[in-house]
Amino acid sequence: MKKTPLFETHQALNAKIIDFGGWGMPVQYSSVLEEHRAVRNAAGLFDVSHMGEIEVKGRDALALLQSLATNDVSKIPDSGAQYTVMCYPNGGTVDDLLIYRHSQDHYLLCVNASNIEKDFQWILENNKTPAEVTDLSPQTAQLAIQGPRSEFVMQKLTETDLSSIRYYHFQRGKIHGIESIIARTGYTGEDGFEIFLPAGKAADLWREISEAGKEEGLLPVGLGARDTLRLEMGYPLYGHELDQDHGPLCAGLGWIVKMDKESNFSGNFIGRDALLRQKEQGPGERLIGFEIPGRGIPRAEYPILKNGEVIGKVTSGSFSPSLNKGIGMGYVRTEYAAPGGELEIGIRSNTAPCVVVKTPFCKSKVKK
Repeated sequence: MKKTPLFETHQALNAKIIDFGGWGMPVQYSSVLEEHRAVRNAAGLFDVSHMGEIEVKGRDALALLQSLATNDVSKIPDSGAQYTVMCYPNGGTVDDLLIYRHSQDHYLLCVNASNIEKDFQWILENNKTPAEVTDLSPQTAQLAIQGPRSEFVMQKLTETDLSSIRYYHFQRGKIHGIESIIARTGYTGEDGFEIFLPAGKAADLWREISEAGKEEGLLPVGLGARDTLRLEMGYPLYGHELDQDHGPLCAGLGWIVKMDKESNFSGNFIGRDALLRQKEQGPGERLIGFEIPGRGIPRAEYPILKNGEVIGKVTSGSFSPSLNKGIGMGYVRTEYAAPGGELEIGIRSNTAPCVVVKTPFCKSKVKK
């Protein structure tokens, strides 16, 4: 398994380590429930150094990204960030990612850990410009601190005015003397920051943040709680809600698909024609959120049924610590996707009634 610069730190904290997309990552330190609640009520510290960082620079950097991303990259301001998707020609997903803009000629892409090499090669293969594309992942670490006490904890360690960083924006600054990119982004629905820094400094910064947050109730948080937190917000996870067969439209991400954005390429962005047809015809299946009012915890791959007939399957599911019930997302035939619909989840040899609901399941508390 690949290891992040914090692998030994996780071992010292007696974390339970699992293989996550080829990476040895902590799934929990204490318990998923305790870590989840720490993020919702105080603060949690995550190692997300397995994520990939790809730099795109040069006069044609914007033109290249406009040809790859479904969203309109030209709308990102300097020191701003944008969520988007790269698609295959058939409209399926190469990856979902964040694009951080330093300037019109300089961008940083944060991509999913399991897709780093695939994404890098995809960008290179489709680069018809002189723009420079560099994989910075090996030398870059990433930490995330999320929760209502995050700003207070982090302000102890930096002279950068964190209150001036708006949601989906970033600043360069020093944290405990370490040159970093401090971004007000995250994957939990809570206020917080994602910090990009040199890999060799990650253990030092982890230790300092942990110490600064001790009195505030900060806990280290593993992949288990990271998953329940993002699920409560209805955030998609590549390989579950998004994959080569499922693109942004059927996943309810039409707001990041800009069909008429300006592009220097005659074909606009890759996948546009397929997505345009899908928009006109309507997708055959849609992603839904659902709650199980009674007993039962849904898991990925469980069947979704209507009157005993299989009409789809669960993509993500878990017990929600905030709602105290089973929740999940899954794809169903479009005619069964309306909120309020009553369906069933196949759980082993039994079925559990569920109700289709709008996502997010919990209200976001980020400062926009």
